[in-house]
Amino acid sequence: MSIEDKIKAAAKDAEGKLQAAAGELTGDRKMKAEGEIKQAQAAALNTAADIKDQAQNLLDGIKNAASDALDKVKEKLD
Repeated sequence: MSIEDKIKAAAKDAEGKLQAAAGELTGDRKMKAEGEIKQAQAAALNTAADIKDQAQNLLDGIKNAASDALDKVKEKLD
């Protein structure tokens, strides 16, 4: 997860918590619900970033394995 992604998710989560708390204090159910939605969006951003990281790690592993296999083939041919 990039630093930018972490910052965006943390900011969205903080905004949601503040909004939900303000809604709770004022009795504004709509505001509270909107804050909770923002917190859910932040969680989704974190999940998406984690999946992106896992996909990149998988791709890197495949590239390394392919490179290693190619090197072994070249060694056998020499």
